[in-house]
Parts: sequence; C-alpha cells; structure tokens
Amino acid sequence: MDPEIQKMREVVLVYLDRSGGLQKFVHDCKKYNDSKQSYAVYRFIISINPSDIAELDATLGNYVLHNPLQAAQIFQSVCFVAIKTLALIEQLKTEAQISILLKPTHLPPLPSYVLSLSAYPFNYTSPRFYMSEGIVIAMGTVTKYTQGARFLCTEETCPFSEGFRCIRVHCPGATESATVRTDFVCSLCSSPLQEDMKFRVLGDKQIVEMSDAKILNALKGYSIDKSHFRIQAFTLFLRDELANKMTIGNHYRIIGIPACVQNGLQATACIEVTSVQLYKPNGPSFVSDNFKYLLSLTSSSCWRFTAVLANIFASQVVPPGTYNTLKLAILLSLVQTCEKENADYLDLLIMTSDTLVIDRLLNYSLCLLPRGIRHPPSSDIFPSVSKDKHGSASIQACSAVLAKGGICYIGDLSSYKKDKLELLQSVLESRTTTVFIPGKKYGEEADQQVTVSVQTNFWSFVDVDSSSKKHIQKENFLIGQMDVSLIPANLVDDFGLLIYNEFPSCRLSSPVIHHILKKAIYPEAMLYKVSQQFTTQDYEEFILFARNLHVELSSEAESLIQGYYLASRRVRRDSIHGSTLSASALKILISLAKAHAKLSLRKTVLEEDAVIAVLLLESSLTLKHGTSALCVAPNPVFPFDLSDENSLQQRDIYLMQCHHQLLKFITAYSPGIHINTNEE
Repeated sequence: MDPEIQKMREVVLVYLDRSGGLQKFVHDCKKYNDSKQSYAVYRFIISINPSDIAELDATLGNYVLHNPLQAAQIFQSVCFVAIKTLALIEQLKTEAQISILLKPTHLPPLPSYVLSLSAYPFNYTSPRFYMSEGIVIAMGTVTKYTQGARFLCTEETCPFSEGFRCIRVHCPGATESATVRTDFVCSLCSSPLQEDMKFRVLGDKQIVEMSDAKILNALKGYSIDKSHFRIQAFTLFLRDELANKMTIGNHYRIIGIPACVQNGLQATACIEVTSVQLYKPNGPSFVSDNFKYLLSLTSSSCWRFTAVLANIFASQVVPPGTYNTLKLAILLSLVQTCEKENADYLDLLIMTSDTLVIDRLLNYSLCLLPRGIRHPPSSDIFPSVSKDKHGSASIQACSAVLAKGGICYIGDLSSYKKDKLELLQSVLESRTTTVFIPGKKYGEEADQQVTVSVQTNFWSFVDVDSSSKKHIQKENFLIGQMDVSLIPANLVDDFGLLIYNEFPSCRLSSPVIHHILKKAIYPEAMLYKVSQQFTTQDYEEFILFARNLHVELSSEAESLIQGYYLASRRVRRDSIHGSTLSASALKILISLAKAHAKLSLRKTVLEEDAVIAVLLLESSLTLKHGTSALCVAPNPVFPFDLSDENSLQQRDIYLMQCHHQLLKFITAYSPGIHINTNEE
C-alpha cells in the first residue's frame, strides 16, 4: 500500500475522532444495523472543515479541496475498517457498499474557489469543490434517482455471480444511465452483468436553475449602472436531504462540484450541490451626513423630515416640489419591503394621464432597491410551468417572484385581460399563488399543486385618458369620487393606496415642462443643486437602512388607527352592501403608519405617523367611494407648495388641525374608543 495513502487514512481517523464525526458515524451505523435489512449501498454524510484537515495534514487537505472523489475513497476505506472492527453493521459485506458524501463547511476565501455564473469561460472541467451564489429562477419537482445498485455476473461459475462485489454508486454529475443500464460487463470474465432489482437504492432528486444575481439589474426598467455583462442560467442538482431546501426566487450561496451532463447531442453544464446557504446581504448601517443634517434641522416637527424627503426626491426625473403626494407614497412603499412571511405590504395604484412622466418616476424609484423588477408585458407576472431540458416539469419564477422583498412594477393595469386581473386580485389578497402541474403531460403519475409565496409590493397605474375611451363613464358620482369602473372594484380595494397625481396632461406645470425639455437636450446634466446634495446613491443607502428598522406601534397611535377604522366603517356604508371599507383597510393603515415612522428614522410609531396614514388612506377612499364625514381636502398631505421654512410651519399647523378634526370624527362616530386629546 502507498505509504502516503496509509498516512492520510490515519489522519482521517484522527480528524473524525477530534471533530465528533466518528461519534456521528457510529450513530448512523446503528440506524442501519437496527433495521436488519440488507442494502446494496450504505450512504454516509461526513461534514469536513478544510482548514482543520489542512492543519493536520496538508496533503489530505489538498485532496479534499482539489480531488474530492479520491478523498471520499480514503474516507470510505477508513469507515469500512471502522465498521468491521467495531461490528457496527452486520449486513455489510464489502467496502464497495459504502458511499461517502463529503460536505465541506466552507471553502478558502480565494478567487480560485469561486465559480461565477456570469464569468466566461465557465470552468466545469475541474471536478472539485467551488463556491457560487445566485438567484433561483426555476425549480423542478422532486423525482427519484438511483443512489446505488447491485449487479451480478450472469456466468454462474464466476465469483462475481454472488455477493456484493459489483456495486455501482452515483457519482457527482453522472446521469442515471451511468449507474444502471443493461450493457455492463463483468470485469473478471467479461460476461454480461444483470441488476438485482430488489437491492436498488433510490433517493430524491430535484433540478434547479440558478442565475447570477446580476440578472436583477437587467430586469429593472431603468439602471444607473451602464455596464454590460453576460447572464446564463445553470443547472443545479439537489439530492436526498437537499431536495426542497431551496425556494424559488431566493438568493443562495452553494458549495458543489461542477460537471458536464451529456443529454443526447447536447452537453449541459451543471453543479452537483453539497451544501446550501440562504444569502441575505447586510444593508448599510448608516445614512449620509446630508440626511443626518437634514434630520437635525427638521427635528422640531415629526412631519417635516419626510415632507422635505418627498419634496426633493427623484429630482433627476421630476422637478423638486412636484408630485409630492405620489413621491411620499413611493418612499413609504420602498421602506415597506422585506422578505418576511407576514410582512406589511404597501401596493400603489396611480390614476394619471401623464403616463410618460409617471412611468419615468416609477422606473427611477425601482432602482433604489436590490430587487426592483419592471414586468415585461410579453411574459407572465406569476409563476408558470414549462418543460426543462430533461423533459420534466419546471416552475419558472417570473416577475413577481424575482421581485421578492422588493417591488414589482406591472405597468398600465388597464392593458391586462380579465383572467390576469383576477389572478392579480387573488395574489394581493392571499400573497400566494398556486401552480398546477398536470402529471400526464410531464410524465408523472399524479397531478400536483405547488403553492408559491409572493412577497413583494406591486406598483401599477391606469391611464385615465385611454381608459375613458374604452368604456362609458358613470354619471352618478359622489363628491370627490373618480371613475375607476374599468378595473374591478375588489382589485382597486386590494391595492393599498389609490393616488391621483397632481398635474393632468392638459395643464402640466411649468417646472415639469422645463425639466422635460432640459433633460431632452442635456440628459446627463444636474439641473438642481439638491440633486448634488442628495444623490441617488444617498437615497439608495437611506432606503436600505430605513427598511431594516424594526418599529413598534405606540398605544396612542394604535388607538387613533383603530378609532378611525371603526368610525369609517360606520360612516362608509350603504343599505345594500353594508360597509364599503374593505377588511384590509386596517392592515393598510398600520403599514402606512409604520412606513412613515421608518421614513422618519424612528423605531416607535407616533400619533403623527398615524395622522399621515389616515390622511393618505382617506384620500384614497375618497377617490374610490366619494367623500365622507371626515371630509379631507383633495391633497391633504401636501395642501400647498413647500418653498421655505415658513411653508413647512404652515403645513405643521394645517396637519395639527387635521389631527384635531380626526379626533372629533372618532369621538362622534366611534365613541367606544378612548382617545387622549390634547387641549392645546
């Protein structure tokens, strides 16, 4: 025996003993032994720390990192000796029956161990461990594969005609035909081999498509980054305990062995995954000095900071001071994005005749998040099923799932057909969608239904001018109500906010016209000083910081929200349908209040946040159902232009009056709610 191999076997035993791997191995053997059943293959997973192994023996460490298949054979021989010496599995006959899967805890943080899914050429010829990361863009259903099989020689006099001498075990990147087929021959007498079917060992297999995270930049409607890059999806094989460990749309770091799978005349580059880790990038732990200074200047009022933020936001696209209500709603929606199951969502539906300006504003805002997806009209919003390269069912992520924890901008809502709108309404209500997979079509025995979580905020708009031409408008409108009958009423209610922008196209404000003309002539020019003081990157860092804040409702804010909700349910009702206030309105109110607190960089939701939330929702309800007894102004959050500190002071006085009016409204229509009134 090669003395170097013998030395590495000794080191393996020492490592397993020190790391606790030997104890786990004995425990796994006990489960096999207790079953009293003979298997063709006994599979063991061994977790290895490459750093610890390299410290014990550099040669073995090199084997593990750069020649894992040979390293697994060394571990296999050590495990076989341990089983026989300690009599751990009585049924085990030969060393070939042991299958070892090495799982490194990590890889050295060096470029040579990173496999980029966007770099060229893709090095799939080295069967060693690599680390890679990307977004899951498609997932197949879990199917079976052969872990191992027992073959017997058909020549009765051959020693290989009995026992467990001819064992075939799955290797990384190998196809099913490499493990089991009918043309294998005996290595001793060259007679045909025949599989002993009762000893075939099956495992779970799942095929996943993963792409570099840069794909998200390509799916944004507008990008500040003008660099070009190559995007290619690659196939991952998840086997046994890793099946269903990935979720479609999530970002993962994986460790695996690349391989090339031959499928007819086509070769497919793939990665045999050994470990999966959910990747969650850390947001910035700070905001820019300019925002800190602005926060200190506006600290005298709980309303001023967010007012100035909205006033100067997106000055690269629209002039400061225009579309303030819409910009505030956009900022609130941006900070209410996360990947939690029970997140507070905030969807926006905008009624406008200035589709070009609004589209530019929404496209610009998307890029402030890592996951801002502009949905292309030619594809599906929600997951769909198609055949993969192997003929099996594969669920495609589509726009809404790729926008997980971000924004999915779906464009003009009036351009979608009835079935798409019904599906969108269902998703807005449940935040899930169900994918039906017909078994007969994809070679499965039974039909399947897969439920996919949709964790994103939706943005959309309705072109008022074009929609008015498509249908006959109603005549019996209430005061303040808009005609939104082109869109199903329940769908309009499911959007958190309905917003009507300030400037219809027939009377665009002079600053907007000047801005559009100047940008057309000088597209890269900074037209306003505020664009240099508060850059796009500053806003990007600010939003990523603000959205990670954990906020709690104060008792005063909670009472105000509940009081307004109950009072509105009593006021907004008719004799036929009952209350016109949807059940989701309370969630929307809480989401708006929390978002305003986050945008103010506070961790507690105050009454002032609740006032803004109520005014925004009441304005939205007025557009949907007409004015109520609360009777807010058409533009209640920004009743006049913000040009100087005096105008901010006037806005504070106005909002305090709205607060007092709101308290009287609650007292009158929801007397059971206790509200702390300030007699000042």
